Amino acid sequence: MIQRFIELGEGLSDIYELMELARYNKERVQHMMAFHTIVKERPVTSLCVVMKPTAEGKFQAIYVCREGVPNPNMMENKRYSLFQQTAEEVEKTIIQLDVKPSTLFPEKDLYYQHLIAILRLNHYILPLQ
Repeated sequence: MIQRFIELGEGLSDIYELMELARYNKERVQHMMAFHTIVKERPVTSLCVVMKPTAEGKFQAIYVCREGVPNPNMMENKRYSLFQQTAEEVEKTIIQLDVKPSTLFPEKDLYYQHLIAILRLNHYILPLQ
């Protein structure tokens, strides 16, 4: 099983793309997630859509807009509200987790490996096979 984060970007247009991915792949969406953290003393959130693994190739994509949204638990914002509306459309509850910021890791790949470990330990994605 290959599980990989696919980073879209941090802007509003990237969040629109993330939402469209969820809408048009409604049957493949396994989870919608929000990872909360602090970057440069700012509370921010990464928005993620976790897809079910593909039947062939056993690939599981996790689309992410990394640390580009203000933390909705600190202040309401349009980006998170749009993501929440999309979650309701695809009949998913947003899973929220507090995580370390990506800036603590020397490489983005190590950060994503850390997040995959968290998701596996919490049984949100399948364990290493």
